[in-house]
Amino acid sequence: MIEALTSSQQAIELEDKYGAHNYHPLPVVLAKGEGVHVWDVEGKKYYDFLSSYSAVNQGHCHPKIVNALKTQAETLTLTSRAFYNDVLGPYEKYLTEYFGFDKVLPMNTGAEAVETALKICRKWGYEKKGVPENKGQIIVFDQNFHGRTTTIISFSSDMTAKKNFGPFTHGFIKIAYNDLAALEEALQNENVVGVLAEPIQGEAGVNVPNDDFIPGISKLCKEYNALFIADEIQTGIARTGSFLAVCGNCNCQNHCERQSTYTRPDLVILGKAISGGVYPVSAVLADNHIMEVITPGTHGSTFGGNPLGCAVAMAALEVIDDENLTQNARKLGELFRDRMNQFIKTNDLVGLVRGKGLLNAIVINDHPDSSTAWDICVALKENGLLAKPTHGNIIRFAPPLVMTEEQLHECCDIIEKTIRDFEQK
Repeated sequence: MIEALTSSQQAIELEDKYGAHNYHPLPVVLAKGEGVHVWDVEGKKYYDFLSSYSAVNQGHCHPKIVNALKTQAETLTLTSRAFYNDVLGPYEKYLTEYFGFDKVLPMNTGAEAVETALKICRKWGYEKKGVPENKGQIIVFDQNFHGRTTTIISFSSDMTAKKNFGPFTHGFIKIAYNDLAALEEALQNENVVGVLAEPIQGEAGVNVPNDDFIPGISKLCKEYNALFIADEIQTGIARTGSFLAVCGNCNCQNHCERQSTYTRPDLVILGKAISGGVYPVSAVLADNHIMEVITPGTHGSTFGGNPLGCAVAMAALEVIDDENLTQNARKLGELFRDRMNQFIKTNDLVGLVRGKGLLNAIVINDHPDSSTAWDICVALKENGLLAKPTHGNIIRFAPPLVMTEEQLHECCDIIEKTIRDFEQK
């Protein structure tokens, strides 16, 4: 029997005693979620302004996605890839047509998908570009975040994630983000097989590059015969007001019209909101001339492409279109930044707001090692809104895309009041 919790404090004490201490959560214990709201064990209601790091773009417990999970769970959940199943093929067709690629390799978590893309890129480099085996190099960017597996932390800038986890994986060249001159210089290395980039660096504090940066990566990769790998795990699935962040400032009304206008990477990595936060699903998309380097035995996953995940992902993507969440994210993001930009003129505590769509952040005028941003987030919690600091003095704001304009203004009121009260202490 699962032990019934009687208080938030009991839940916190249980996690502290029996769980590894690899996270530092805000002191709130959530027991229920619906749409843009979550409730704690005691029944207090909050606005969720983190969306599980953009995994619940469609809102908590969206009924269409949950029903897809229930229906499929009653029929077939897992076959492994030792056999075909009757949901994977339709899912692969749906996903590839949806994004305009030839092939998809289904996985489960974001970090798994990043590792998958790196493997595909390296194998392509050896078998198609002709780079000598074990000499392939992949260019990455400073302040990146792609996960915490051993390979990925090998090129991380986060020393907390790296310290005492070596030896690390070789084969990566790290350069400055948003610097096309540095990228072109690095691409002079004839052993470079690919470039891995976040269209917006979320974990680094919502660093939005210049408009020419992502198109510039694509152009340079074509010129130097390297693969452009776009990590859209956090930025994709309508979060930034375009279906993929590589769509840039595209104002098309639905994803299919964008296929001829957006910056088209060679590989796209998806995760998080591809399942609406209901089930772990991730994927790597590429065309045939790239994906064909993957043959039986070269890569796999027992759960990757399972019927449950496939059914959930198709429903989650349908919700994005059915409810016009891409357009809503674009509109509400502009409203949020307008409100915050007006607000920061009236106080000295917030120095900057930045973002795109409903992926935004405010920069607190304090040292990154200070507790100010954390303390503000604790105060926001007390006032009914949940957010989390990143990189010390930055607070990321990323609510579910189902939020209404009225709810957004109410949340802005909470943020502004909390910061004013905090400043006056």
